[in-house]
Amino acid sequence: MTHTAIAVGRQTAYKEIVEVMDQWKVSALPVVEGDGRVVGVVSEADLLPKEEYHLDTPALGEGARPGLWKAGAVTAGELMSSPAVTVHPGATIAEAARIMARRRVKRLPVVDRVGVLEGVVSRSDLLKVFLRTDEDLAGEIRRTVLADLPAAAGVEASVTDGVVTLHGDLSDRSLVPLLARAVRAVEGVVDIRLDLTGDVARAES
Repeated sequence: MTHTAIAVGRQTAYKEIVEVMDQWKVSALPVVEGDGRVVGVVSEADLLPKEEYHLDTPALGEGARPGLWKAGAVTAGELMSSPAVTVHPGATIAEAARIMARRRVKRLPVVDRVGVLEGVVSRSDLLKVFLRTDEDLAGEIRRTVLADLPAAAGVEASVTDGVVTLHGDLSDRSLVPLLARAVRAVEGVVDIRLDLTGDVARAES
C-alpha cells in the first residue's frame, strides 16, 4: 500500500477535490473526520454528474435521481460514497484484489481496527507483485514450499516470465493439489505447469 495517503475532510469543496485528484494523479480520495477515521470515499464517478447534469436543476433530497442528486452536491460529505469500502493492513494481496473486483473500486483505504486511515492500496499496487524477478520467485518457492515438504525432495522449480514449472520426481500423487496450491499462493506467480515423474506419471499414464 501507499503509506502517504492523501485524504479530504467532509467540508472539502468540490473544486478542491478535483484539484487534489489532479495534483496527486489519483481517481478517488478517502474522506476522513476527527482523528483520521474514514467515513467515506469520493471518486471521479461521484464528481462526474456535476458535468453530466450541469444543465438540469440540481435536486438535493429524497426521491431525486442519484445522478441529479450528486450534481447538486458541493462538498466531499455530500458527494462521498458511504460507508467506505476498506481493507485492513493484514489482508493479503488476493483478498484486496477480490474486494476491488467485487465492489468495483480502483482504490481501497487501508484502515486499522477502529477505522483510522493508514494508507491506500490501488490496482497498480496489487500488480507490482508481478514485477518480481523469476530468480526471486524460484528462490522463495524452494525455501517456503519445497523445503517444507520432505516428499518433494526430488522436485525442482524453474520460472520463466512468472510461470512456474515443477519438474522432477514426486512419489506421493496425493501431494499434487497441495503443492500446486502452495506454489500459486506465492505472490507474483502468474501460472503453474507440472512436469513430474514417479508415481504421479505412472498413475496418470
